[in-house]
Amino acid sequence: MYHSKKDTTMKKIFLRTLLLVCSLGVVTACEDFLDENPTGALTTESDVSSVDVARAFANSAYARITVLNNGGGGWGGNNASLMEFMTGKADGNSQTEAFKFNELTYDARAFYIDNFWRGMYEGISRCNLALIKISEIPSLTEADRANMLAEVRTMRAFYYFYLVRMFGDVPKITENPENLSEVQASRSPVKEIYDEIIIPDLLEAEQSSLPWRDTGGKISMGAIKALLADVYLTYAGYPVQGGDQFYAESAQRSQQVIEQGGYTLFPEYTDMINPANRNQGEFILQVQHAKTIRENGLTPVTLPAFRGIAAYTDEYGGLVPRSEFVESYEAGDKRVQEKQYYYTYYKGHPNDYPEGDPRRDSLHLGGYYIYKYFDQQAINLDSRSELNFTVYRLADVMLMYAEASNRAEGGPNALAMASLNAIRARAELPAVTTTNVDEFEQAVWAERYFELAFENKMWFDMIRTRKVRNDITKQFEDFVGYTNLFGKTFTEAQLLFPIPQREIDNNRNLTQNPGF
Repeated sequence: MYHSKKDTTMKKIFLRTLLLVCSLGVVTACEDFLDENPTGALTTESDVSSVDVARAFANSAYARITVLNNGGGGWGGNNASLMEFMTGKADGNSQTEAFKFNELTYDARAFYIDNFWRGMYEGISRCNLALIKISEIPSLTEADRANMLAEVRTMRAFYYFYLVRMFGDVPKITENPENLSEVQASRSPVKEIYDEIIIPDLLEAEQSSLPWRDTGGKISMGAIKALLADVYLTYAGYPVQGGDQFYAESAQRSQQVIEQGGYTLFPEYTDMINPANRNQGEFILQVQHAKTIRENGLTPVTLPAFRGIAAYTDEYGGLVPRSEFVESYEAGDKRVQEKQYYYTYYKGHPNDYPEGDPRRDSLHLGGYYIYKYFDQQAINLDSRSELNFTVYRLADVMLMYAEASNRAEGGPNALAMASLNAIRARAELPAVTTTNVDEFEQAVWAERYFELAFENKMWFDMIRTRKVRNDITKQFEDFVGYTNLFGKTFTEAQLLFPIPQREIDNNRNLTQNPGF
């Protein structure tokens, strides 16, 4: 049979992507890829020189951001739970994998860990391919090409940023391999990944003309600045310890987000759980969800187990805050008032309680539950949540600025103080007034714990600062040697996750992290 050059080109695209996915040990993903029926995606009949195809390649870079809150880890599991379990501030009740992380008995075969590695490298593979193909499409204007490449570079930096924080030294793959002999990649140092991929990709993306915000959920200039602020703040701390220069770089980007406008704090915390506010107001970058495409699986995971308050068939109780953490908030903090960040009662659902049962009006749940993923429409009626999962929001960036500028300048300036205290004012708390660099820094750290709780921020803060806030004493302690609420003590082994055993088995050049 005759095959056109167009057919051959498209087949090479698919085969290169498939080869990289398979080379990283993603056997299941390869099977899914082969079985999948394309719907509105690239096929061998596609015109690979069209603007629409360029847009499809750019969109492909976002496909694996969903790993942040995909289901995983058994019954009631969600990838977003991993970092929350590790902090020791959350329990999983009957969730299959939770106890391994609460009690620090996890190993290199843990589902969650494998899911993150797999998802991030699949995302990188898509980005690598998109960078090549978008550059080759002649029908694009230079501005459109630069902007699409900026989106893709930002996403590649994003995936690598997760990998180095979670696993340390990782394989550096910037071109998709064309044969199996190229896939036995060894690990490159963390600093090299930052210096040669993450930071250069973001600095190049920063030169684009992308809009300041994108209400459709794509990468915007505000999102690039937020990610750069986070990258530089992390680079300044552990393990790279870049120092004051990089605190200053972080502060520069976060200040731009604060002062250029376009993002505003929501007046009420409950504004964040209104689906109509997706990609609006405070939100800078989110994982996108929709009822008819991919609903947010964290909503049923964070429901109290088997209490009959929801239309969901399964109420998992798979991610539950520890009471010691919730009760360690300052007295009077609005965030711990009922149905702000947490809730302790709700009405019983008609599916579970007969008419006339008083529990239909109010049912005490016997503990604290997370309200940040409480989609009333889904819980009351249709069991399909379309709340987005937040990656960056303005409050996060304001606290990045307060911390970074304080370190860069040897004390808090007026904007740092205003940024921290705006977050506290919304929580109806008094202003912080100290100008001591260490005291102010710890006040910011504590505010990040409370404001960004259960948004996958706390664990990364612990790792980069090497400090943990003790919920009982309310003091910060060294990470190594800290005993969590489950009576288990962090060691240096907890500073990194193990490389998935499947990867070690498939790649003779990979070495395992210490302690696993």
